[in-house]
Amino acid sequence: MKWNLQKNVADKVIFMANGIIEEEGTPQEIFENPKSDILKNFLSKSLES
Repeated sequence: MKWNLQKNVADKVIFMANGIIEEEGTPQEIFENPKSDILKNFLSKSLES
């Protein structure tokens, strides 16, 4: 998984889309339990091999 660095370095992650904060939380919350559909879609496309 190419997001390991961000998960291990950051204590807070903010995901923005179109200039709006869509979601914020710990790396665990953002990567393992995203709430917004736009973040879920982004992560599914970003984590594809």
